[in-house]
Amino acid sequence: MSSPVTISLVQMDCKRGEPERNFAYAAEAIAEAARRGSDLALLPELWSTAYALEAAPTLASPLAHDPSEEGWFARLAALAAHHGLYVGGSMLEAKEGRYYNCFALYGPDGVLCAAYRKVHLFRLMDEEKYLAPGEQRVCLDLPWGKTGLAICYDLRFPELLRSYALTGARLLLIPAEWPHPRREHWRTLLRARAIENQCFVAACNRVGTTGAASFFGASAVIDPWGETLVEAGEVETLLTVTIDTTLVDEVRRRIPVFEDRRPELY
Repeated sequence: MSSPVTISLVQMDCKRGEPERNFAYAAEAIAEAARRGSDLALLPELWSTAYALEAAPTLASPLAHDPSEEGWFARLAALAAHHGLYVGGSMLEAKEGRYYNCFALYGPDGVLCAAYRKVHLFRLMDEEKYLAPGEQRVCLDLPWGKTGLAICYDLRFPELLRSYALTGARLLLIPAEWPHPRREHWRTLLRARAIENQCFVAACNRVGTTGAASFFGASAVIDPWGETLVEAGEVETLLTVTIDTTLVDEVRRRIPVFEDRRPELY
């Protein structure tokens, strides 16, 4: 199953510990994405709070399955339902006395499609001090084809994203807070993951500063040939592009990487 899909990336300055302000910005951006005819709006990593991890006990919400529940996830679900599009991004999740960096994706009806809890915690931002790691990868069927979910630092772990491609993923979605001075790491890894897995990669990074960390944006959509279809600069913006996931089939036919693998040797 595959089809064209219009994606909007909400590149925003996530204000640390200010969820109401961040939510207001995100709501406006999602409304604009809907006006542009987008099927999917992707927000950055920890878009509602930024890296206010020590405040997780007061900022985190339980994961909601639809808009009828309470908390930040439920409010995001309501936005998806109101505008009739898929909406996703990561937020602080409270679950059974632990806190997670959770990428929730809601459908046009506001119902939870999937939730991915960040598997690889980033020590340079002290995630392991405040958060629990996720224990499951998430690849799900969507109208445009199978889609794999990851978050920021996961980009440095090709095994995870290859596992999605091996199960048929046509698109990888990656919200991030990726800072200076590693802009070229970000750009290179996005292209590498698209090329080696012969799939589309849509990645939404934030801009602005939190403490000593400065974030450069460069949100982008990369096609299975490794071509950059759209890429942002270092300011708040809404990037919108339409992709056709049938290109994945063409690329995989022309260079049959998956048929030529020899996993028994590695």
